Amino acid sequence: MAGPEANSSGDDGVLLRLPPIRGIGTARVITGLVLAVVLPPGIELMVTVLGFRNFAIIMLLQLAVAVAVAAIGGLWPAVVAAVLGSFLLNYFSADPVGSLSIADPTTLFTLVVFLAVACGVALAVGLASRRAQEAARSGAEATALSELALRILSSDGSLESFLEKVRSNLGMEAVTLLGSSQQGASAGSTPEWRVLAGAGPNPPVTHAAADHAAVVDPHYTLLLRGGPLSAHQQRMLAAFGAFVVAVRDRQQLVKSRRDNVRLAEGNKMRTSILRAVSHDLRTPLAGIKLAVSSLRQEDVTFPPDVERELLETIEEYADRLDHLVDNLLDMSRITADAVNPLLTGIVWAEVLPQALRGVPRERLRNELPPNLPPVQADAGMLERVVANIVENAMKYAPESDVVLTARAGEGITLGDRPASELRIIDHGGGVGHKEVVDIFQPFQRFGDSPSQSPAGGISAGGGIGLGLAVAKGFSEAMGGRLAAEPTPGGGLTMVVTLPLWTGGAQ
Repeated sequence: MAGPEANSSGDDGVLLRLPPIRGIGTARVITGLVLAVVLPPGIELMVTVLGFRNFAIIMLLQLAVAVAVAAIGGLWPAVVAAVLGSFLLNYFSADPVGSLSIADPTTLFTLVVFLAVACGVALAVGLASRRAQEAARSGAEATALSELALRILSSDGSLESFLEKVRSNLGMEAVTLLGSSQQGASAGSTPEWRVLAGAGPNPPVTHAAADHAAVVDPHYTLLLRGGPLSAHQQRMLAAFGAFVVAVRDRQQLVKSRRDNVRLAEGNKMRTSILRAVSHDLRTPLAGIKLAVSSLRQEDVTFPPDVERELLETIEEYADRLDHLVDNLLDMSRITADAVNPLLTGIVWAEVLPQALRGVPRERLRNELPPNLPPVQADAGMLERVVANIVENAMKYAPESDVVLTARAGEGITLGDRPASELRIIDHGGGVGHKEVVDIFQPFQRFGDSPSQSPAGGISAGGGIGLGLAVAKGFSEAMGGRLAAEPTPGGGLTMVVTLPLWTGGAQ
């Protein structure tokens, strides 16, 4: 079965296909036959008109005609030219001229040798032409396999895309990869095959439904539906089988790497949580315990203002503990991809009362314009986002007012959707360009206290470095974006961008 013709390919899915091994085409054979009939008489006519009678030279001219016809039309047109040329030499050039009889036995021997040489040359030319085609085919096959290997290494590595390349290169209608798992199976038992991937319309799922089956190794089998496979296609199929194992090994390596990364992140999370519990959570617990122990002393009577201060300390540390635990739980949900927002239309100003609860009002400047369109958000998540960012700004820019402003339109988009942004601005010391990415990493702190950290905000949420990480995770879970920009004149501006709500009226 001849394969499809060759054409180049890129990542757009157009595949390199191998040139078929064909004999000389019908058009060339017909052309060769026409020349085999026309050229030998033409040679004799030319030498007759010119009066040229050198038998050896005329014979060489007829041999050249046979070679030329062989190169154009192949073996059989060359045989026709050789036979016709020998008869014409006998009749017009060998004594006696004008007769097929030959007076000199040497001339007869010469004509026989001419016919044999002409046919031999024709056969050699035909074989050389076919060997050249086979060499070109082998080179194209090697190139196709090499390019296929490179594409597999640079592609997404999916079995479906690989099998589509196999199907197209082999000219098959459909291809299926079966996998077997013999774990726990008794010796000599029949393996259970399952479909791993397929390509083409209605790929075969059983050996009976396939025209060809190629056992790659004891665990994989390729089923193919289509026409017969030529020898070179069978060789390519064996190479494709080796690529199947490579693709599966690559997938397993990628999966193992992903699992290792997840385990490393989980270990980092557990280590950070332990550090937070051992330091940041124990500090407020110690403060609460000290205040409660002081209030419980029966032999000491505290003045009302001291008692009030101790109760405020308990409440403050309890709120801080609650905030820390919330951030830990939220970060755990974000890491496990377990955040499921309930998206509705919300105006920025609606979340500020709850988000800014407990924040000193004298340090806030609310400059949100009226009549802003609602954004698509989860009310609880958006409150946490705003609260964490504002708390972060308050903590690391203690001498600066925090300004809240928002805008919509004016080319603000998320992808192809119109969006609105909330900007939370402080005028602290700001953050360097290299630290802008790090400030959103969980448990990322630049120092252990506000005085040791860059003003403008690095971590929020009580000091364990989760506030901005949670804010970014929630923003992205709602389909939005959280970014940091330098504030003109110094400081840091946090920009929360969310798509505009396109649902019904709220």
